[in-house]
Amino acid sequence: MEIAYTILFFIYGLIFGSFFNVVGLRVPKKESIVSPPSHCTVCDRNLTVKDLVPVFSFVFLKGKCRGCGTKIHWMYPVMELVTGVLFAFAYWQLGFSLELIVAILFISMLVIITVSDLAYMLIPDKVLLFFGVLLIIARVLSPLDPWWDSLIGAFGGFGLLLLIAILSKGGMGGGDIKLFFVIGLVLGAIPTLLTLFLAAFIGAIVGVIHLRRSKQGRKTPVPFGPSIALAAIIVYFYGAQILDWYRNLYI
Repeated sequence: MEIAYTILFFIYGLIFGSFFNVVGLRVPKKESIVSPPSHCTVCDRNLTVKDLVPVFSFVFLKGKCRGCGTKIHWMYPVMELVTGVLFAFAYWQLGFSLELIVAILFISMLVIITVSDLAYMLIPDKVLLFFGVLLIIARVLSPLDPWWDSLIGAFGGFGLLLLIAILSKGGMGGGDIKLFFVIGLVLGAIPTLLTLFLAAFIGAIVGVIHLRRSKQGRKTPVPFGPSIALAAIIVYFYGAQILDWYRNLYI
């Protein structure tokens, strides 16, 4: 039965991942997420059911629009698949629990801001505010131990990123700063610091790869949101193990 539920959560994740692509691409442009219907941005053809099956439509259509043959961006199927895998993994790890609500909301927010940051170098305030409110309620229902660790994490994460932004004279975006408030709320103080460390490490690797692949890489900014999202997911599920491993190095 557990396998059946895991598969079900994977399917839900695929469906919601498709919707999160729409949210991540439309909200920064202040467009409605329900109107107009999904359409090709090149030929403006409204997409049908055949075009909208998460991941599978991309495979069957060989990554091209049925109307004009324009290549479909890789981000669509990748983010759908990532959301499906993360939803399934969250259920596999947490089962039917109040903490599963926190995990699903947290994953959803991180997927959306990843799409937005990749597309526009922007993390929308509306997305952070919407999920921030929901995650506050979820953390009340499923609090950290101690409960006030969420408050320390939220204000500590926000303050630390704000300090970095001031010292670096704009080297840290406003969206990243607000994002760490929500991350701190979910993870708590120490895990939030670990998230920042891992995000910086991942971001450095991405930056080096970007420089090697692009001659103009030094002039092209690299979105930091996806690195933060990946680090936050790792810490959410494995932060305790990572911290235990680190402590054991000095025992």
